[in-house]
Amino acid sequence: QVQLVESGGGLVQAGGSLRLSCAASGSLNIMGWYRQAPGEQRELVAAITSGGSTKYADAVKGRFTISRDNAGNTVYLQMNSLKPEDTAVYYCAASRSRVVSRNTYWGQGTQVTVSS
Repeated sequence: QVQLVESGGGLVQAGGSLRLSCAASGSLNIMGWYRQAPGEQRELVAAITSGGSTKYADAVKGRFTISRDNAGNTVYLQMNSLKPEDTAVYYCAASRSRVVSRNTYWGQGTQVTVSS
């Protein structure tokens, strides 16, 4: 069983930055971040494969950057120019499949709050 441990959430003013980290206990092909705001569905924010290919939601392109460490077991989400609408619980996700939404392992979630 793979465990994902997240860190890095918090409260920040609009325009500020935060970096989320997620450490996995095993080897995974694809890792990413989802977010869920109150009353909203969980949505994919960004994902990165073991080969370094990335995918971003349109709402965060140009502001967020996803990366992995050399060992491939830790994924980061650098969030810049944060907006109040980025406020949500952010979940680390990972899979041995080719897509992060299949056979997904989940982290416990970390709260990101952006004040206006």
